[in-house]
Amino acid sequence: MLLRSMIVVAALAGWVERLAADEPVKVGVFVIDATPPLGSPLAYGPAKEVTTPLSCRGVVLLGKDRPVVLCAVDWIGIGNDGQKEFRESLARAAETSVERVAVQTLHQHGAPRCDFSADRLLARYGINDQVFDAAFARGVIDRTAKAVNQAVDRAEPVTHLGLGQAVVEKVASNRRILGPNGKVRQMRWTSPRQPELKALPAGTIDPLLRMISLYRDDRRLVALTYYAVHPVSHHVAEEATAEFPGMARNARQEATGVVHVHFSGAGGNLNAAKWNDGALENRQILADRMAAAMARAWETTKKTPICADELGWQSVAVSLPVAPHLDEKELLETLEDESGSAHKRASAASELAWLRRCRSGDTIDVSCLRLASARVLHMPGELFVEYQLAAQKLRPALFVAMAAYGDYAPSYIGTEIAYREGGYETRPGYTNVAPEVEGVLMDAVRRLLE
Repeated sequence: MLLRSMIVVAALAGWVERLAADEPVKVGVFVIDATPPLGSPLAYGPAKEVTTPLSCRGVVLLGKDRPVVLCAVDWIGIGNDGQKEFRESLARAAETSVERVAVQTLHQHGAPRCDFSADRLLARYGINDQVFDAAFARGVIDRTAKAVNQAVDRAEPVTHLGLGQAVVEKVASNRRILGPNGKVRQMRWTSPRQPELKALPAGTIDPLLRMISLYRDDRRLVALTYYAVHPVSHHVAEEATAEFPGMARNARQEATGVVHVHFSGAGGNLNAAKWNDGALENRQILADRMAAAMARAWETTKKTPICADELGWQSVAVSLPVAPHLDEKELLETLEDESGSAHKRASAASELAWLRRCRSGDTIDVSCLRLASARVLHMPGELFVEYQLAAQKLRPALFVAMAAYGDYAPSYIGTEIAYREGGYETRPGYTNVAPEVEGVLMDAVRRLLE
């Protein structure tokens, strides 16, 4: 009798396990407007016109564990306590932990900055509103949290996962031109007019745009896209714009009727300079090229069934090595210098906040989403493309995508050798981390992909 009871219990346990494995993944989608009002500060000047509205959009993924929130914002960067407050608010809305929330920006330059730590430091001198619009940013955070909560309530079952990719023709190029001595001899800026620079090869890039689609039977619920390039084509300091990646995303959403959520990959050392001379019409040309790649990835997507067991999330907290040039005394002097520009003092405030974070032992989350054979890494800062390529080489049999521009506080994150090669990205004032950062981040990536 005891043996029969044990067999029944074992059978029931196996049935419950199989039932749990058959549970569906669910997804809720959210989109809100994130366009600043006219007069509000953008990255390089007050907003005087809106060319393409900005948005904040993403998904909530529900499975066997706590919800996962992925959020993409059409801003240049969200750092320090800006990241902290944004993630905490979305975590509360989704009833999950902060570690299971990723907030990335697309890094358009015609967009706001968000750093509540720097904002508080500048407020002591009455100049914070020249650089930040904290009230507007917190309003966007509040509205996003409400949208996330509604997305949870409206979440639909996901029966299939779709994976597709396509080459993006004539968009990305590497801007670091090395000389015969292995040092950066010239930078290929956003809109070079020198024919010799445009004639050079595209250099080290990731040519692929990757797309992850979630389906309910034959109906596509959402498409997530990933591509590495600096999203700047035509720079006007006082123009709010989602730039060519946002335009491509919007065009494909309109064409398909399916919400598209785009993430900028590791494009810290990439731009569209080989194909761009700064003319305004090039923005639409670049957008059309990205949209064409999105269409090809859509059309070539391969569907496979997915269940809740195939949804996973892992996060690793890392301590990034602080740049040796960051000196608290010097930063305070810059911050307090009333003859300095508001933007120079704001940079000092952000760097000071970062330095103090590092000294206090604060960490940054590096995370990985697992969807069956797909992996999506969520990374901080303006990451060089070599990190993305290295991650893909670690698991060549898997579909590996990367979303960069998470916590913006580290600013540019080069590879270790890049700090010896030169170039502006690895100079004081542009990077807030030391060359040893590559070892720290790649160790985290290996752990996540394993």
